[in-house]
Amino acid sequence: MLDFVDRPQAYPPKRPAEARTRDFHEIAAPFTPEEGAAQAARCSQCGVPYCAVHCPLHNHIPDWLRLAAEGRLREAYELSNATSTMPEICGRICPQDRLCEGNCVIEFSGHGAVTIGAVEKFITDSAWDQGWVAPLAPGPASGRSIGIIGAGPAGLTAAEYLRAAGHEVHVYDRHDRAGGLLTYGIPGFKLEKPVVTRRLDRLAASGIVFHLGFEVGRDAELAALRARHDALLIATGVYRAKPLGVPGADSAVAALDYLIASNRADFGAPLPEAFDAAGKRVVVIGGGDTAMDCVRTAVRQGAASVRCLYRRDRANMPGSQREVAHAEEEGVEFLWLSAPSAVEPGQVRARAMRLGDPDASGRRRPEPGAAGDCALDADLVIAALGFDPEDLPLAFGAAELRVTRWGTIIVAPATMMTSLPGVFAAGDIVRGASLVVWAIRDGREVATKMNAWLAAQAPLERAA
Repeated sequence: MLDFVDRPQAYPPKRPAEARTRDFHEIAAPFTPEEGAAQAARCSQCGVPYCAVHCPLHNHIPDWLRLAAEGRLREAYELSNATSTMPEICGRICPQDRLCEGNCVIEFSGHGAVTIGAVEKFITDSAWDQGWVAPLAPGPASGRSIGIIGAGPAGLTAAEYLRAAGHEVHVYDRHDRAGGLLTYGIPGFKLEKPVVTRRLDRLAASGIVFHLGFEVGRDAELAALRARHDALLIATGVYRAKPLGVPGADSAVAALDYLIASNRADFGAPLPEAFDAAGKRVVVIGGGDTAMDCVRTAVRQGAASVRCLYRRDRANMPGSQREVAHAEEEGVEFLWLSAPSAVEPGQVRARAMRLGDPDASGRRRPEPGAAGDCALDADLVIAALGFDPEDLPLAFGAAELRVTRWGTIIVAPATMMTSLPGVFAAGDIVRGASLVVWAIRDGREVATKMNAWLAAQAPLERAA
């Protein structure tokens, strides 16, 4: 260990941009065992591991880095798996530059952070290859039935822990495949779908029942599911696009609709012309990770040009700086301090912005600059400004389900239970649009709360 002085930071080698933009495969090769051990050995094993502190899951990062450096990969996997249900997925898609790696002690010393995400991916991919990922073993049958609405990372994580506790678990999702954003929201060049599928297969093999193409409110109201199960978990995420709020905004395509259509095409479905960027001049509006997914998808679809408008500067964008760098390598043009003022046929009118005083969050507020508008040619405009919750009380036929003024579900902090007895909620539908790793954390915590609540209840009579 402590090799960070003599051994430079290294990430897995990326395919050349010209080659990787021709397909939707992941852009980087995996570490070899020698490379993985060498990079893990750069860890300083510091007394206060800020990497673990700033990981939402509080993964035992220095410990499994040490095991990987010593070649004890199976032990490293077991330790990594102890706190995360999807370590190889987090290793691929977490913004490590804002979390663990961004708070690595040796990063502060100028030697470059340990490449934690790449090592995490390497450890668990190796575990799958070697057959170390054990089937999910249900605990002794509890006689309890749990319904989970939403097959995204929060719902899947809770399902795994609840099944391990011996409960019967049913997962309901409106899509034809489970996985939520892991399946349909994140492009393959960041997360190839077989990586998700093998996790889903493991859950199904344990006896978890997936009801796909099932929409609560259409196929059954919330009350019917409450009667069917001893407890429910709402983990739907947030899917409604934030509005652009400019003239002509209705002609823009919502980012998630665009990404879902592209991912469906990756599974073999036809790509609707409205979501096909081939030969088109594309303008994406937004600066988060979803916007980065959109610009890089458009490049792979064969767009004539791809531009990204963001109202703040590069230093203040919410998305991963690594994703921005990848996009730039792939030919995306960024227009910083620019915001749309109108979407018109064949063009977007963009207004120059400047950064004013900080707002309540501490970030400097963008405001119109002195320069006037300019026109950008655009055949396809994609709005990627983030997501709001859908109106779940209305959609679920459950007016008594309490929500905040933003539409997120209100839960009791100590129990994670909603205003409806026996109905819990977790993930983005509670905290608002956030990261996959936070959804996993919430799924882990709500499973613990649900187990405690169930243990205190007398058996309930359920509808057949």
